[in-house]
Amino acid sequence: MESKFVVGIGEALWDLLPEGRKIGGAPANFAFHVSQFGFDTIAASAVGRDPLGDEIRDTFNSMGLRHELPQVGFPTGTVEVTLDGHGIPQYEIRTDVAWDNIPFTESLRSIAASTRCICFGSLAQRCAVSRETIRRFLDAMPRDALRVFDINIRQHFYSREVADSSLKACDVLKINDEEIITVAQLFDLGTHDMQEACIALREKYGLQTVILTCGSSGSYVFYDNGVSFLRTPRVEVADTVGAGDSFTAGFCASLLRGESIPEAHARAVEVSAYVCTQHGAMPRLPEYLTR
Repeated sequence: MESKFVVGIGEALWDLLPEGRKIGGAPANFAFHVSQFGFDTIAASAVGRDPLGDEIRDTFNSMGLRHELPQVGFPTGTVEVTLDGHGIPQYEIRTDVAWDNIPFTESLRSIAASTRCICFGSLAQRCAVSRETIRRFLDAMPRDALRVFDINIRQHFYSREVADSSLKACDVLKINDEEIITVAQLFDLGTHDMQEACIALREKYGLQTVILTCGSSGSYVFYDNGVSFLRTPRVEVADTVGAGDSFTAGFCASLLRGESIPEAHARAVEVSAYVCTQHGAMPRLPEYLTR
């Protein structure tokens, strides 16, 4: 079977922002941005049998984003988002919601069998049902597919066990400067240096690539040929919601096009910088970024 899909699996929800609600969730953000590069992408999650769930499905349809969003007997997820003086988001995430209960359907199994790249996180693995679904999806994918783990630590919704199993299952780790400190402590890596911790994780789990984003300070990519570092462009920030997801999407889209890791890194930086100039996690990207 041809491997053709790029999938973001996990949370699909409403970000309740100061200026109103917008669809969010890291995997859905990732899927939308990759789709703008011309790939056949799918946002896989679950929604409730409620108006908010209907609206997510309708909105994805209007955006041209393919989705696998079964309706389950839990409410559609919401997140209260507040922004500090620098536009940095803080999240209050509702529990016992639809994306905690993503079923592993025959349709999802079929999608997994023809997936060429997946992005999954730790947040959607906070509950057993979705955690098991993500594990089964990864197991059903072709062996040569690209598996990207965006650890996406939020509040207290993470554990060493989930991080360990996810790192064992992935090829690429995406992590930010706050998360790497938490993970270094979680795994007793014996260092407070972010770069050393990334290298230690890459070696410990045999990862192809580790991506470390450090907000306005820049970003690093650790890979076989060494380290790529790029400074973050100075832009007028509207908010940073979804910027990390768009970074991952730009990076993966470039790799899937056959570009080198330094080229993919440069594309990711440009894409995420643009997203920071827009409100919400899913702005339309200009053509010069996606061509």
